[in-house]
Amino acid sequence: MTTQTLSKRQKEAVPQGIATKHIFAARAENAELWDVDGKRYIDFAAGIAVLNTGHRHPRVIAAVKEQAESFTHTCFHVAPYESYIRLAERLNALTPGDHPKKTMFVTTGAEAVENAVKIARAHTGRPAVIAFGGAFHGRTLLGMALTGKVAPYKKGFGPFPADVYHVPYPKTYHGVGTAEALKGLNQLFQSDVDPARVAAIIVEPVQGEGGFYPAPADFLAALRALCDEHGILLIADEIQTGIARTGRMFAVDHAGVVPDLVTMAKGLGGGFPLAAVTGRAEVMDAAHPGGLGGTYGGSPIGIAAAYAVLDVIEDEKLCERAETIGAMMRERLTEMARRNSFNAIGDVRGLGAMVAFELVKDRTTREPDAALAGRLVAKAQEKGLILLTCGPDGNIIRLLAPLTIPQEQVSEGLDILEEALAEAVSA
Repeated sequence: MTTQTLSKRQKEAVPQGIATKHIFAARAENAELWDVDGKRYIDFAAGIAVLNTGHRHPRVIAAVKEQAESFTHTCFHVAPYESYIRLAERLNALTPGDHPKKTMFVTTGAEAVENAVKIARAHTGRPAVIAFGGAFHGRTLLGMALTGKVAPYKKGFGPFPADVYHVPYPKTYHGVGTAEALKGLNQLFQSDVDPARVAAIIVEPVQGEGGFYPAPADFLAALRALCDEHGILLIADEIQTGIARTGRMFAVDHAGVVPDLVTMAKGLGGGFPLAAVTGRAEVMDAAHPGGLGGTYGGSPIGIAAAYAVLDVIEDEKLCERAETIGAMMRERLTEMARRNSFNAIGDVRGLGAMVAFELVKDRTTREPDAALAGRLVAKAQEKGLILLTCGPDGNIIRLLAPLTIPQEQVSEGLDILEEALAEAVSA
């Protein structure tokens, strides 16, 4: 097998709507990946924040092997198992707030979001949900309705479920702060939906696909107060931000805000499909028996992997490691941005090891430069570094290295990034 032959086979066998890079994986270990041609890459994508504990962490693999020796599937509805309950207990303790909580497991982040909305509607008896411009909440119909980005996620796939509304998300680099975002929310209540009809507000504490914009702490606190005033539930979508990625177990912890429901996936399973909704016990119990679940919800394999992931985060102090990696990346990028040769870097931002920089044509106008971002990603790939873009204009580079990456590989990856950017700028 070669990249060339697999590219041809993919084109013939797989729908074009499934966009991919042309890096066909053969093996991977921690923060390194080798393709079918034997080329080595440093992975600054981590499966889009899934591999916080790295590719094939030995403790995760050992836990999966041990579980596979007992059973791989029973369906929790048919024959439940202790490990599901034990992981639920652990997440109930780890998520923000000291109130009684309950947890359910599903397979994907989109499922977690949909179930959080179902639960919120069941608890409040209200239909409407508010999300934010630039948000990403999945590719299901409800996930797309909640997502605040048309291309490529929503284009041509409507109509979408009703009673979903969008308001501005704080993007301080683009002049939208807490006051402006809250003004948009108040305007929505005046012109489009009575807050008494709103079941939930769903927010990413750091927008992922939307551009790695951290929500200001005062904004999240204001959302909490507004939800309390109107009897609305606050859902924190921690699917990309959670599980130690930002230097805390959950990104909302930075603001000291306690949501009613938390959705998580990605890093939770350490490379195995698992997602969860954790929330206030009385809220989670609102759905009637049989109203929640799914055939593969809480796979025994994913559960075993997740428990090992949480052990690794605790024992290897990966929250602290995320802060170290993130500081190293931001310092290097900020130093690059000071040079005239890199004046295309308009902004460097992030929390913990969830880091991004925005590429612009002009620092004064802040006009996005998606073409430069595309060239950078391609040049980096040629040199052996995997990067991802994000943002509504595709001009933002996001860095999501595994939290277990060795220090020398962080440096090596940043060296490649700098070389690639210099070439991309001059191309």
